[in-house]
Amino acid sequence: MTEEKKINGDQAEAQTKATEELKTETSDSIDNNMENETTSKEDEQPESSESSEDNASEVATEDNSKKAEAEENGDAKYLRLMAEFQNYKKRVAKEKSDIHSYANEKIVTELLEILDNFERALATDNSTDVEGYAQGMKLIFDQLLGVLTKSGLVEVKALGEEFDPNMHNAVMTADSEEYDSNKVCSVLQKGYTLNGKVIRPSMVTVAK
Repeated sequence: MTEEKKINGDQAEAQTKATEELKTETSDSIDNNMENETTSKEDEQPESSESSEDNASEVATEDNSKKAEAEENGDAKYLRLMAEFQNYKKRVAKEKSDIHSYANEKIVTELLEILDNFERALATDNSTDVEGYAQGMKLIFDQLLGVLTKSGLVEVKALGEEFDPNMHNAVMTADSEEYDSNKVCSVLQKGYTLNGKVIRPSMVTVAK
């Protein structure tokens, strides 16, 4: 009995020792794993920081590239608009010059027919038919007046009208029984307006 108890005691002691050794190994393994994880995280942090810096640098470079591209496009658009504006100014200047050069083309073309009629009248012998000649000249005059009237020419009303310094040019005054004071009593030279603008006032005599 004594030997069996001793054996059992030795076995129990051996199991207890083995259990303690296992606990110690497990604790050491856990500590080592924790240290390894900590070291691994510390090693990974610089890489993550470097990666973030690289990403930030790439984003900044891309932003700068887009900004430069936008500025370049803006400059190109500005230059194109400037070129179009310069072409527009040249075109308008040419059109304006053409208007000045050919503004009277229409009326001159119509006056050419009247000029032809004058030449025909002057080429005929008016000594045999004075009345016919005078009638022909009257027709030419009416034709000329018609062309000018169609172009906006209007005779200024003067005789018997109240004197208007904007429309009449008084060169003298005279006593008149026919017209009241400050009325135009005679017209020395007709005045005209063109499209409502006075281009020549009437030269008149005004009653005292």
